[in-house]
Amino acid sequence: MRDWEAVVGLEIHVHLKTRTKMFCRCETGFGADPNTRTCPVCLAHPGALPVANRTAVEWTIKLGLAIGSEIAERAVFARKNYFYPDNPKGYQISQYDQPLCVGGRLAVPGGAPFELGFVRAHLEEDAAKTVHVGGGTGRKIGAERSLIDFNRGGTPLVEIVTQPDIRSAEQAERFLQLLRQTIVALGISDARMEEGTLRCDANVSVRPAGSDELRTRWELKNMNSFRFIGRGIDAAVRRQVELYESGAAVEQHTYDYEPNTDTLTPHRSKEEADDYRYFPEPDLVPVEPEPALVERLRGELPELPADAIRARAEALGVEDAWALVTTDRDPAYRGLVTGGVAEREAFNFAMNQPIPAGANLAELAKVAKAAKDLTREALSSAVASSADDGFAADDYLAQTAVSDTSELEPLVEAVLAANPGQVEAYRGGKDGLLGFFVGQVMKETGGKANAKVVNELLREKLEAP
Repeated sequence: MRDWEAVVGLEIHVHLKTRTKMFCRCETGFGADPNTRTCPVCLAHPGALPVANRTAVEWTIKLGLAIGSEIAERAVFARKNYFYPDNPKGYQISQYDQPLCVGGRLAVPGGAPFELGFVRAHLEEDAAKTVHVGGGTGRKIGAERSLIDFNRGGTPLVEIVTQPDIRSAEQAERFLQLLRQTIVALGISDARMEEGTLRCDANVSVRPAGSDELRTRWELKNMNSFRFIGRGIDAAVRRQVELYESGAAVEQHTYDYEPNTDTLTPHRSKEEADDYRYFPEPDLVPVEPEPALVERLRGELPELPADAIRARAEALGVEDAWALVTTDRDPAYRGLVTGGVAEREAFNFAMNQPIPAGANLAELAKVAKAAKDLTREALSSAVASSADDGFAADDYLAQTAVSDTSELEPLVEAVLAANPGQVEAYRGGKDGLLGFFVGQVMKETGGKANAKVVNELLREKLEAP
């Protein structure tokens, strides 16, 4: 049996969180009553003319700069013609042969680092939202009827198209985590798949390992989490390999991925660019960003997540740095380190405590430095209150934990005596039970015991010959 490798490219759609839509002044936002944020422009009434959203253009340029794209001197909006109920004009205003951002590369750090190229990032308007009712699947096939919510129609949307540089589902998931964090760091989108502000389609093909050919691809749509995207890619790779090895052909098609059954369901035939009959949008002038504007936006870029991961890896290692940055804990970590907390202690504190947004990190750093000496109740209360006006670490630092071994030792012995089965299992190799014993001792002390001291006492007792 020959070895095969996956060839995957991604198309990522990102809602920009501008106050208004791309070509009209209707407000954007998630969760409003259906069809309450519309106007003649986004409903395609005759004679209504579009006006481009300047903020959306600038934010797209920022994204292009963050991923290393070349910013076009002249970008042209085009009409992408297709008929579907979620598209009242009969065409979508997008960009075609002259996009705003061209090329670019992103290095993805990690245990097996890789680099991925971009084809383009272009600006367009989103379609309305179609809700399929009845049938139990939420999909068009089998539904009793379909409803259209035009609130989403016209929302500024950036489409990011990658080169087919991804070789596994794991790489796809890791890249998407980093790209999402980059988008969030730029402040241009919340990029939440569960709310549809970030959506991703995957173009998947396979080829013999070591080959550089590009074979027929499948497009996978309607995957609503990074994990499902990875599973969908794996399912497509498995099926294509089966077809090739059985002597069958792989035909270009679009599929929905069904996570409950881990199967692919035909969606529709895949259109090509010619099918959309692109032509320049006559009601919009080209976008010609001035060099001074591009340089101003370049100067506004924050520390980007890929750079942050590499910088934090010096003290924490790559995987801990990755976890810190891609779970939005890095701002808290940096604030704690600035407040004098050692890197490793700051990492542990930031990853294990639900630190609220807007926390007073200077004061919270005092709490973090004293964490091992505080009661669990005091620590939890301090963290929960750290964003309140007037929060002061001194209000909690006096609530010290019980560290006296003479006071804790009898409690430890009592807990071990009450759980002989667990003691035997621990000594038989189930080290994870240590947490159970710690929890029992903490329960007996009302959370006032010093957890580090309790851990040491328990290990001493459990590992005694």
